[in-house]
Amino acid sequence: MFLSPRLGALALLAVVSLSGCAPGEAGARPSGPIGEEDGLIHVDSPLDPLAVTVPAISRLEPGLRAAVREAAEDARAAGTPLFITSGWRHERYQRSLLEEAISTYGGEEEARKWVSTPESSRHVTGNAVDIGPTDANSWLGQHGARYGLCQTYANERWHFELATTPGGTCPAQLADASEG
Repeated sequence: MFLSPRLGALALLAVVSLSGCAPGEAGARPSGPIGEEDGLIHVDSPLDPLAVTVPAISRLEPGLRAAVREAAEDARAAGTPLFITSGWRHERYQRSLLEEAISTYGGEEEARKWVSTPESSRHVTGNAVDIGPTDANSWLGQHGARYGLCQTYANERWHFELATTPGGTCPAQLADASEG
């Protein structure tokens, strides 16, 4: 599995009806199930970082998208397949993940350690990706700074952001998403 069992369950349970509009996006998304147009990537179908027609990847910040693509090519050359399990998310999708986390963890304080609000999520702004499988998390954790990619939360080995210049030093990790 590419995500922790709890987050995998959250992603699968994220098919809910909510409305909302991403910053800079004209008009609200119609209510209905969360889908690909909201940034949903099914847990059993992670995406090749080279895919560009899927909103979860095409709406990533261009520098992040390029860094992940380069890292994925090098990881594969080293024998480690690297996939995106989550990228850009519409705010209504992020809200649904937070609501499911609140239900799963029994309250917002604990849920916020794993899922940011739509207003603070780096996924909503296109500035974060989740990587899988576990071997790819490990590979990127070791080599990510070469591309400017850093694991930003200590409790989420799959969550990476463009947080340094290529070849730079990654900043200290935050304990969890509630500190972001």
